[in-house]
Amino acid sequence: MEGGSTKKKIMVATDESECSHRALQWALDNLGHTIAASELIVFSVQPSSDYGSVYAASYGSAPPDLIRSLDENRKKLTLALLEKAKDICSQHGVNAETMAAVGDPKEEICKAVDKLNIQLLVLGSHSRGAIKRAFLGSVSNYCVHNAKCPVLVVKKPA
Repeated sequence: MEGGSTKKKIMVATDESECSHRALQWALDNLGHTIAASELIVFSVQPSSDYGSVYAASYGSAPPDLIRSLDENRKKLTLALLEKAKDICSQHGVNAETMAAVGDPKEEICKAVDKLNIQLLVLGSHSRGAIKRAFLGSVSNYCVHNAKCPVLVVKKPA
């Protein structure tokens, strides 16, 4: 960065999985000085709502209160997850900003990287086999190929 006057922006993408928690912990443990001198954003994506089973179970007419309650619960879980991540950062002396989005995680992460001018994206890998990856997709693989910044993927220890 020219003149060193602008802080670098680092984003750690997280969800409720152990691998994303490990990625945040690894980044704080191994990139501590860099992160402390940077702007850290902990980012989480709530997958888009799929209420097909709710509508099927209610014969096509799910009560609006139930849908609202499910959405509010998911939002509370995401906020709690981000608050926990922020606390972990604080324990390492890092002041992190938290952000959330709703949608397809891999696409929302890449959009946020672009919109926020992130210089480094850190995320965890579920270490799925080739067959599972082919059917379920891989957020980390998608981000490695589509994010407009370097991507650090923290893999599960062998």
